[in-house]
Amino acid sequence: MLFISIDFNLYSLQSILEVQNQSVVVIKIELVFIPSPGVGHIRSTTALAKLLVDNDDRLSVTLIVIPSQFSDHASSSVYTKSEDRLRYCLIPAVDQDPNQTYISYIESKKPYVRAAVSELATDVSTRSDSRLAGIVVDMFCTSMLDVADELNLPTYIVYTSNASYLGVQFHVQSLYEEKKLDVSELRDSNVKFDVPTLTRQFPANCLPSVMLTKKWFPYVLGRATSFRKTKGILVNLVAELEPQALKFFSGGNGNTNIPPVYTVGPIMDFKTNGEDEKRMEILRWLREQPTKSVVFLCFGSMGGFTDEQTREIAVALERSGHRFLWSLRRASPVVEDMIGSPPGEVTNLEEVLPKGFLDRTVDTGKIISWAPQVAVLESPAIGAFVTHCGWNSILESLWFGVPMAAWPIFGEQQFNAYQMVVKLGLAAEVKKDYRRDFLVGEPEIVTAEEIERGIKCAMEQDSKMRKIVTEMKDKLHVALLDGGSSKKFVQDVVDNVPQECGPIKIKRSNN
Repeated sequence: MLFISIDFNLYSLQSILEVQNQSVVVIKIELVFIPSPGVGHIRSTTALAKLLVDNDDRLSVTLIVIPSQFSDHASSSVYTKSEDRLRYCLIPAVDQDPNQTYISYIESKKPYVRAAVSELATDVSTRSDSRLAGIVVDMFCTSMLDVADELNLPTYIVYTSNASYLGVQFHVQSLYEEKKLDVSELRDSNVKFDVPTLTRQFPANCLPSVMLTKKWFPYVLGRATSFRKTKGILVNLVAELEPQALKFFSGGNGNTNIPPVYTVGPIMDFKTNGEDEKRMEILRWLREQPTKSVVFLCFGSMGGFTDEQTREIAVALERSGHRFLWSLRRASPVVEDMIGSPPGEVTNLEEVLPKGFLDRTVDTGKIISWAPQVAVLESPAIGAFVTHCGWNSILESLWFGVPMAAWPIFGEQQFNAYQMVVKLGLAAEVKKDYRRDFLVGEPEIVTAEEIERGIKCAMEQDSKMRKIVTEMKDKLHVALLDGGSSKKFVQDVVDNVPQECGPIKIKRSNN
């Protein structure tokens, strides 16, 4: 037998090459993905892993699933059915502590992740035709980069938000290190500042709360530092959505010490989770509604409201005159350093809603708890989407050409809302600087007038916004076709990962 080193992407990995009548066995590449616990993150990360696997048959992926902080089972147990080259490894749900911060909870799972990756590395090392090429971690799992360092493996980041916000993270770090500007000091100001990934000045009051508090600001700086140490950042984005951000990351503004950014979106999960009766009932109701007549309200896995705020929403819906599908859940408690357990169901609708509301809207509205969001947005009956502006939800809405009304809650959602409303014109505003998290105490009440205004604007049939949304929908679909921007970036990832793990040796034999 003879072993030779070659440049990995010189060969098509779907073929067996003949060299002097000797077959060349192409080495298979293994990647480990570590999504953070949370339905939105695991779904988008799983979809990305599947996209990479489907793009090249040399590649296999193992996803290490961290269980939910608030239950005794994996938060994504539906994603545990392994396929040929897409496998799942579930971290045991032991020592769950719902009082930990989200970040410290992930950190506490590092020993289990280390053990799982080490076992996989040992297994791969026993196979002559395979190579463990790297670890791909979620943007909230940067503590897991230590595991990759211990095993001398290249690391990549899955960034489940947009490139403009990624640019904000790097810019905030640079402002602090180069100009000693601490943006947490801008919390109660009306200051606007330049951001290289945006075309206009950005208001500080739309920064996420973790950037506007002294306690958490060091974490923001540390995460940006961790990002810079990786081999690449995979962003769930279509390049055509944020050209200014891509210009910055391509080096057009002289930025240094930032790894390559790959826009591989839109990464979306179309998994239906079965044909359960609740889902079927919702879709049956939608099929009975006229085209573009229904406003859909849904606020993500952690989105819920107080009784007072719920009544304001109800008043707004009734005044708007539009049909509605409303995913209504009760607000989770806000405690120190975190939002508490996920929102619960509202079991006493008559007590929470305005008197007679259910009777007056029985023919025009439907209130639900859980929503099959993708299937709902796909329905021709949906005319607009009142959303918390989670990045997955934004992409899903744009994919189906549904205008949005922006009502952010926490995380980077205020930034996303600003992007959609002010910069891109893809959403109407409910209240783009609203926030409900552990740093603001009890939030202000968004009035029925504000909500009604946002709904009516988003539901307007011949608006400029609806036209822009339709144009963006087409761009998202084209990006994933052969020759599209995202398709090219996906191929770049597949080509570059093996090179980062060093020379690949190809086994040649006379068999």
